[in-house]
Amino acid sequence: MKTTAERETQLRARLTELDAHLHTIEGALDEMPDKDVEERAVERESDEVLEGLGNTELLELRMVEAALVRIAEGEYGYCVECGDKISEERLDVLPATPKCRKCAS
Repeated sequence: MKTTAERETQLRARLTELDAHLHTIEGALDEMPDKDVEERAVERESDEVLEGLGNTELLELRMVEAALVRIAEGEYGYCVECGDKISEERLDVLPATPKCRKCAS
């Protein structure tokens, strides 16, 4: 069973990873487009994939930030909907989850 401090360390590490990766994606999306028409089409497809990844990671980043707020407020590990304790197993898999399994389904 992990302590709240261990969970906080884990969440902060993930926040750092996400932030770095989002900056990498942002840099790639800001690159100048190729002058070759065919190459630009491939770049647009790649950009769409990067944007999708970025949106997914941005959502996770917000969830991690919210989990850190719940830690600071002493509410981490409890479902934001029903107030029940979130199982350790669920927190092991989804440390930023705001909901118990029942409320998440």
